[in-house]
Amino acid sequence: MTSHLISRVTILGTGLIGGSFALALRKHTKGMHITGWDRAEIAEQARARHAVDKSFAGDLAPALRNADLIYIALPIAATLDLLPEIARHAPLHALVTDACSTKLRISQAAAELFPGDSGPLFLGGHPMAGRELSGFAHADADLFRNTTYALVRESSDSAVVAGLQTRVSSPIKGSISSPDPRVAAFLALLEKIGAQPLWLGAQQHDYAVGLVSHLPQLAAVALASFLYDRLDENGLPITLAGPGLRDSLRLAGSPYSTWRDIVLTNREVLSAALDLFARRLDDLRERLASRELEADFDAANELYKLLRSL
Repeated sequence: MTSHLISRVTILGTGLIGGSFALALRKHTKGMHITGWDRAEIAEQARARHAVDKSFAGDLAPALRNADLIYIALPIAATLDLLPEIARHAPLHALVTDACSTKLRISQAAAELFPGDSGPLFLGGHPMAGRELSGFAHADADLFRNTTYALVRESSDSAVVAGLQTRVSSPIKGSISSPDPRVAAFLALLEKIGAQPLWLGAQQHDYAVGLVSHLPQLAAVALASFLYDRLDENGLPITLAGPGLRDSLRLAGSPYSTWRDIVLTNREVLSAALDLFARRLDDLRERLASRELEADFDAANELYKLLRSL
C-alpha cells in the first residue's frame, strides 16, 4: 500500500495540529478527500478555508465512514474518551493514529481496543511541531516540515524511567522492517509533508519529551509567574526586559488547557525531572561566587550549539 491508496482522511480535531495536517495534505498531496470533525464552529473554520472538504460535529460515526486514515488531533483526555467509539466505527481497513503529546496511556488503551489482526490498526504518533498559540487560526501547511515525528513501535519498552536514572535505548530513525502496508502508506504521507519519522517505545517517548518539552514548559511558567508576582506599580522589573526574556518565556504563552492532560499523564517523569532540576538550581546558587559556574555555562553553550545543528 502506497500513500496514494490513502485517499480518504478523517481528522478528529481541526485546531493547530489537525488543521495544519489538513493544510499540509492539501499542499503536498493530490486527490485527497479530507473530512474534519470538531465543535461546529471550529470545523466550519477549517471548511471555510478549504482545509477540509466536509465537516462534521456531534455524532462521530458519519465522519469515520469510509476513511482510510483516521488522524486524532485532540487533547489526551478527549482521545482516551473517544477511542472506544473510534474502534467501534472505524472501517476495518483503516489506520488510526493520534498526535497526543504523551504516549503510554494512549498506547495501553489502544492495545486493548485495536488488536490489529483483523480490523483497524492503531499507530501511536506525536509530531514534534507546535506553537504557543493554539487553534485553527494558527494552522500552517508547513508546520511539520523538517520536524521530528515520533512513532511508537509495537514492541514493549525495556527501559524504566522511574527517577530518570536508567538510560534508554536509542530510537530508530526512518521506518521499521516489514511494516504493515497501512503504516507504510502513512510513512509515505509523512515524507511528503516534510516530517522525519523517529521510532521509539511509548515509555521512552514520555521520558524524552518530559525532559525536552514538558520540563521547559513548566520552567517557563515558574519563571513567568515568579516575575509576575513581583511587578510593582511602575511595571518594574518587566519594563526593563529585553528580547532575551521574551525568547526565554515564549512557552509561557501556552494555556493551561493545552497542558493539563500532558502534565497529568506524565506526572512520574515530570516529578522526578523537577526534583533533579531543583537540585541543579541549588548547585548554581552554591557556585555564584565560584569559577565553577563556568563549567555550567560551557555545558549550556555546547547544548545550544547541538540544538542549532539539528
